[in-house]
Amino acid sequence: MIVVIQCAAAKRRDAGRLVSEGGKPVTFVAKPESAPADGVHTYARPDDPSGNGKSWREILLEYNERPGNNPLGLYRAYQLYENRAYGQLVDAFGLENVYILSAGWGLIGAGFLTPYYDITFSPSAEGYKRRRKEDWYRDFCMRPTDDCSEIVFLGGKDYVPLFCSVTAAVRNKRTVFYNSAFPPDAPGCTPRKFPTSRRTNWHYECADSLINRTDAI
Repeated sequence: MIVVIQCAAAKRRDAGRLVSEGGKPVTFVAKPESAPADGVHTYARPDDPSGNGKSWREILLEYNERPGNNPLGLYRAYQLYENRAYGQLVDAFGLENVYILSAGWGLIGAGFLTPYYDITFSPSAEGYKRRRKEDWYRDFCMRPTDDCSEIVFLGGKDYVPLFCSVTAAVRNKRTVFYNSAFPPDAPGCTPRKFPTSRRTNWHYECADSLINRTDAI
């Protein structure tokens, strides 16, 4: 089984960051022009030019292609978020079978070295952090290549369109868990209701049930 879980707003405080040519740490947001200037950080979108002819996304991909070299101290994607569910999924299913659906970067493997970012689909987020469906991103699509495995998605309805988009080309069965009154619009996927009274971050409870194979799954 391949497990895809949406990203989280709460990230580790000591998370590493990419660095601008001027030596400032970069904070990735959805609307850099609206972010509050603090004189310390440079704000950018993942697909903005980095200043050396490449986008920040390209810089990050190249950074990950240097085996054993991590001078900026970036965390693997599953280690970046404070909630323990990400690490527990990796422990249960293996690093190669867990993916993160990131509002900033797209579909990334749990082991992908990922810098601090503050981008979300949540409608309650501050404007400079919120990515909207119509915003243009060159999302990573680090899709699994095992056509025999089922792919399950754990996340809110705001993330479902991105999940469907970045996994559209795979032939695996795709299951989308949800807990709303009605199933989300998820073309090509099988919706599956997860019974819970929890409304905020219910997908962490779903992850726990998946790990422990409870009757709720």
